[in-house]
Amino acid sequence: MPETTTARLFLISGMVQGVGYRFFARGAAQRLGVSGYAKNLSDGRVEVYAIGSPALLAALRAELARGPRFASVSNVEDEERGVDSRYADRFTIERDDW
Repeated sequence: MPETTTARLFLISGMVQGVGYRFFARGAAQRLGVSGYAKNLSDGRVEVYAIGSPALLAALRAELARGPRFASVSNVEDEERGVDSRYADRFTIERDDW
């Protein structure tokens, strides 16, 4: 029986901008087969929206908590979100809104 597809929004705090974090997140998501996006927020955090099975999203969360070599992750918040079909088949790096 296949696992349900769900979506989560992750908000990553710490030294996560200017250290390749969004590219790290995209690489981790692509390795896991998760779709969605990563973008910088004006408050210094990185937002990652991800679509996949609960097990894959848990694995992605663990990767996001680790981060790339030069990042220093202090916190990963996450919450369930609806599946946005615009991101159902790819993982992108979104333009900053600010």
